Amino acid sequence: MANTIGIVGAGTMGSGIAQVAALAGYTVILYDIEQSAIEKGINTIYNNLAKGVEKKKLTEKDSEIAREQISTTNDLLRLKDATTVIEAVVERLDIKQALLQRLDDILPHESIIASNTSSLSITALGASTERPDRVIGMHFFNPAHIMKLVEIVKGKETSHTTISRITSLTKEFGKLPVLASDTPGFIVNRVARPFYGEALRLLGEGVASVEEIDRIVKKSGGFKMGPFELMDLIGIDVNLSVSRSVYEQYFHESRYRPHPIQQQMVDGNLLGRKTGKGFYEY
Repeated sequence: MANTIGIVGAGTMGSGIAQVAALAGYTVILYDIEQSAIEKGINTIYNNLAKGVEKKKLTEKDSEIAREQISTTNDLLRLKDATTVIEAVVERLDIKQALLQRLDDILPHESIIASNTSSLSITALGASTERPDRVIGMHFFNPAHIMKLVEIVKGKETSHTTISRITSLTKEFGKLPVLASDTPGFIVNRVARPFYGEALRLLGEGVASVEEIDRIVKKSGGFKMGPFELMDLIGIDVNLSVSRSVYEQYFHESRYRPHPIQQQMVDGNLLGRKTGKGFYEY
């Protein structure tokens, strides 16, 4: 199964990556432990493909072929012949390491394991396997089927061959690969912490409202979305998780400190678009 890609995690990112791989002509096996997550992920893919056809970015034939390229499973052993597996599970090091250990046992020796982590150490993930030279970061951005940039993150043991293969794969996906060092937050999420953090501090200090901050950033800064709109799109729980990860990995450097507003909203299940309410209502 030389052209088979396994995707672990059928959530927002996993389903988006599966769609991208299928449209690039790869056979895709989308795995999730929860059948409900698989069903939701497939529905999202089909809806995105339909929108692509409606906007004339895809043909009906493109959409039909992509749907046929994707199969689903809740049996991890189904991925045993994949040449590349991209994991997109929850952003916790212990969970990802346990998953990579299982994949390491299942996959052929030459297969590559790529992580869609936003901020975690690729070196630490690779160390949990017997193939650290074939473990790499492949960080897509939300929504994965639209955003062009993919950060390719090299761990301490990642080989040049692995980097070359994943860089080529990224280009085949129609994406723009950018090589990043294995530092907390890599490039984009490190730059983004002050973008979100200062906006939250301005809000917390009562300097300006959510709407005012977003409007100023868009009108004066030329951004397509303001920081609060973007947090709602990403998911405030996801944003908080990445903020915590970068903060902890930089040994509590103050400029990366999460804000209590983030925690308060997560506690209230005000997670943004996915729950219908965050900084805005949907």
